[in-house]
Amino acid sequence: MVITTEHKKMTYADYLKIDDNKRYEILEGELKMIPAPSTGHQSVSRNLEFLIWSFVKEKGKGKVFYAPIDVVLDVDQVLQPDVVFIRGKNQNIIGKNAIQGTPDLVIEIVSPSSAFCDTVEKKEIYRKYGVMEYWLVFPDEKVIEVFTLEKEEYIEFCRSKKTGRVKSKILMGLEIDPKEVFET
Repeated sequence: MVITTEHKKMTYADYLKIDDNKRYEILEGELKMIPAPSTGHQSVSRNLEFLIWSFVKEKGKGKVFYAPIDVVLDVDQVLQPDVVFIRGKNQNIIGKNAIQGTPDLVIEIVSPSSAFCDTVEKKEIYRKYGVMEYWLVFPDEKVIEVFTLEKEEYIEFCRSKKTGRVKSKILMGLEIDPKEVFET
């Protein structure tokens, strides 16, 4: 469950002052507390991150990060996607404490409590800031949806429900079997 904690418009500078060991994001200047993910969510995240990282490492394509990692898109837009990929040519956005700019690929693992936020709010933010590829992963349904940014809109590039493979447009040659993602 995502809980809105305040109505004051927050900035990244305000966010950095928070010292309570809880996880937060800032969406459109609104501070939102993020509950810790479930063990199932963590298993899916680990599997995806490993599969993508292995491919990226072998091909020398860039860097892969996983939550919690701050992605600062603007002073009032700070998100913590589950998995992030940044191409080699864009690595200048990787800072010491956060990613300071637009990643090339972002993955959000959707839980029942985060469904609206991930599929509507964050999807719109990522689109607005030019994230070229956005994956939505639904562990309960065993579904992976891959969207690519075409003419400033997200278009479904591919989708897998329990069977079949998903692939990436950004990471040419990467194909993932959902069985490898959803096994715990």
